[in-house]
Amino acid sequence: MATSSLITERSRATFNVTELINLLNGGEQQTKRRKEIESWVYESPAFRKGDRFQLSREEAYNRALEISQHVIKLIKQKKIDIVSNNQDTARLFFSTGEELPIGLHFGMFMPVIRDQGTEEQKRKWLPLIQNYKILGTYAQTELGHGTFLRGLETTATYDVSNRKFILNSPTITSTKWWPGSLGKTSNHAVVAAQLYTKGKCYGVHMFIVQLRSLKDHRPLPGVTVGDIGDKIGFDTMDNGFLRLDNVTPQGDYVPPANPKITYGVMTLVRVNIVREASLLLAAASTIAIRYSAVRHQTEIRPGEEPPVLDYVTQQYKLFPQVATAFAFHFVGNYMLETYNHVQSAVSSGKLDVITE
Repeated sequence: MATSSLITERSRATFNVTELINLLNGGEQQTKRRKEIESWVYESPAFRKGDRFQLSREEAYNRALEISQHVIKLIKQKKIDIVSNNQDTARLFFSTGEELPIGLHFGMFMPVIRDQGTEEQKRKWLPLIQNYKILGTYAQTELGHGTFLRGLETTATYDVSNRKFILNSPTITSTKWWPGSLGKTSNHAVVAAQLYTKGKCYGVHMFIVQLRSLKDHRPLPGVTVGDIGDKIGFDTMDNGFLRLDNVTPQGDYVPPANPKITYGVMTLVRVNIVREASLLLAAASTIAIRYSAVRHQTEIRPGEEPPVLDYVTQQYKLFPQVATAFAFHFVGNYMLETYNHVQSAVSSGKLDVITE
């Protein structure tokens, strides 16, 4: 009954389904590539999810670490370049159906160094990131402020006599709070801090800071870091807190060519939120519509019990969600194209593309 109901509904389509799929994926070849990547996950017992909702938070996190290891193995086996091939990396991560504790390593830590670092910094850090010799995150949000970057309270004071920057969390509200991958997983972070020298503040700048030992994963001197505890959802992600007490990053500091470049990686994250929202909403809508097509309710005439989907009130609830998913998809793609255009121009020294 259920199968026949779905076949009936699908036969009523007034458009070419394959053409629509290819349009959404970016072409026929991209559709094949997406399905190939998904098959790596769906056909492997390593990514099983049968007991997912019976796990405690600690068990869910540990399970996500195991999945993360399998993801890294696949990236190495399939020779996916995580620095230049964002699309395949994103498809692989999304196919797992989990928020993995290595997500910020790929989604924020690596991009900020790739897009904002000097050539010397890239030569040093990107191989370590690509070979997973270090695991990083992005520490911006604080207890007191999140997206209002000018309000951040973490300080990086330049010590003229020692020619070094000293990072501190001077207040309770300056505590870094909520960054993913920070609570347990990462040993490095890009830390957003207000730069001070000779008593003058020069605004928010980014610093690469080692947080934990590469030998035993214990916090380094001056670093207080940990997991923020239970949340409603995101059990697999170790959102964390961070406080710094006279911590000195290693290496030389190079200011950005334009201060607005500093906000680039967070802009990329906002773009990806829109694109991922499209995928999640599409998945939820598909589940709801398929169930509404196979679930029959109330005999309106003798021997005729229509599917729930035939009720207009149900259509009013579900069809706008499908339309919204499509809107998010195309807007998200446009936003990504715009971001990539601006980033490419900035990399070429064309800073005039950065507007207020």
